[in-house]
Amino acid sequence: MNAASYVIPAAPQPSLPVVGEAGSYPVRRIWCVGRNYLEHIREMGNDERAPPFFFAKHADMLVPDGATIPYPPLTKDLHHEVELIVAMKSGGLNISADKALDHVYGYAVGIDLTRRDLQIASRKKERPWEVGKSFDYSAPCSAIQPAAKIGHPTKGKIWLTVNGTETQKGDLTELIWNVPEIIWQLSQQVKLAAGDIIMTGTPAGVSQLNPGDKIECGVDGVGTLKVAIGKPE
Repeated sequence: MNAASYVIPAAPQPSLPVVGEAGSYPVRRIWCVGRNYLEHIREMGNDERAPPFFFAKHADMLVPDGATIPYPPLTKDLHHEVELIVAMKSGGLNISADKALDHVYGYAVGIDLTRRDLQIASRKKERPWEVGKSFDYSAPCSAIQPAAKIGHPTKGKIWLTVNGTETQKGDLTELIWNVPEIIWQLSQQVKLAAGDIIMTGTPAGVSQLNPGDKIECGVDGVGTLKVAIGKPE
């Protein structure tokens, strides 16, 4: 269909810049892995032996590097969760772990912003997490580094600072489910495709954010990301 076929204006295509490329990476879906670092599972008081599970954010919730993010409504307990992001170039159903990396375009650094009080309230009522996880500006993300240039990182520090103080620190070696296993598990649930990005979980040290906070985070060998928290809209 061309633009004239729509009865209302079409929304712009969410995308991310690519390091060293003039073109950008079009984002189709955002998938997130829950509880994939042991120390974070322990700090949140959850089951260490549980298999991976997934939730989603909408693609238009992406926030670029350098942005100021309005403090979100309904919450008094906004948390940061730094994550390695995987960007897919192809996909399918039931992708085997030994073939999974063939479908990866590249990697980035992201933050899964979380309205923790709303997430916990939903969990206690056995309701979906969406209100706590999927909201405007909840997915800051750096530019993508193509795997053709950096390979497929399996080790390296993942970290986050708030106002210059380190709050999260871990290593990619601490992932309970590694990238090929995540793709294998998720592709049993949905048909993955080019443009899907996967946030792979966060290490321990998540903490509360307030208006005026400046956040910097990174993954060694992948890149860094800086955002700030502003006043509510």
